[in-house]
Amino acid sequence: MTRLLRIGTALALAASVCGCSLLGGGKTPDTLYTLTPEAPFTAQTRSVAVGQTVTIRTPVVPKELRVLRVPVQVSPTNVEYVTDLQWVDTPDKLFQKLVEETVRRKTARVVLDPAQASLDPGLVVTGELNRFGYDAQTGMVVVQYDAAMATQGGTHVENRRFESTIPSSPDAANVGTMLNAAANRVATEVAAWIGG
Repeated sequence: MTRLLRIGTALALAASVCGCSLLGGGKTPDTLYTLTPEAPFTAQTRSVAVGQTVTIRTPVVPKELRVLRVPVQVSPTNVEYVTDLQWVDTPDKLFQKLVEETVRRKTARVVLDPAQASLDPGLVVTGELNRFGYDAQTGMVVVQYDAAMATQGGTHVENRRFESTIPSSPDAANVGTMLNAAANRVATEVAAWIGG
């Protein structure tokens, strides 16, 4: 009897876990979206002097971007979310990985993950991903990133705003595709800003 009770409890727990979506309720979309770099990949070994590496930190995001869904700015005070559009991870992490990979592909820099920064932080890029969604008033996807770059030891610091807008219909497939394109434009501009 005790063994049957344990098995029944385990099955009930498994069923409740499987029934939950990534958002904690409701149906999970059939397709999850991610960001993919558009810059061509070239395999190569790189070596740079101390202080010439680049570390891209995960950007700070507002509350409406701390979810797996894509915000729609309906009005200055009203935010909704695109139906059936969900990321595989939160936008801050996806964007950080995209910028990291784009800098790696577009420059000769050695790009370190923040977990590797103790080796040699070199240039450190931080920032705020202010907007990453669809603006219903303009019919555009918008990616806006305020970046700051500091040399090792903070002897030189500069900042810059990057923004890309692309027309899009409000459906999930178009918004997802156009957000990827806009994010890539911003990542390419960041790579050019970093240089090297």
